[in-house]
Amino acid sequence: MIFIGALLTGLGLFNKIIRYAGAGLAVPVTGFANSVVASALEFKREGLIFGVGSKMFMLAGSVITFGVATAFLVGLIYALFVF
Repeated sequence: MIFIGALLTGLGLFNKIIRYAGAGLAVPVTGFANSVVASALEFKREGLIFGVGSKMFMLAGSVITFGVATAFLVGLIYALFVF
């Protein structure tokens, strides 16, 4: 699903399809792929390192950070109080 969302974004079809599918297509998995690829395509003219590499996770970086931090905290609480 991530690959399909990224491929559709790269081909410019994701936004056209989402007009008809609505929120059903913007579920977290495909929406995440769309945000990463759209940011990468937007800044590709600045180069691979300073454009694509540094701006790729501009929108999705906070989601990744929050997800990892939350998973760590829940795992720590589980390890301390369940065992």
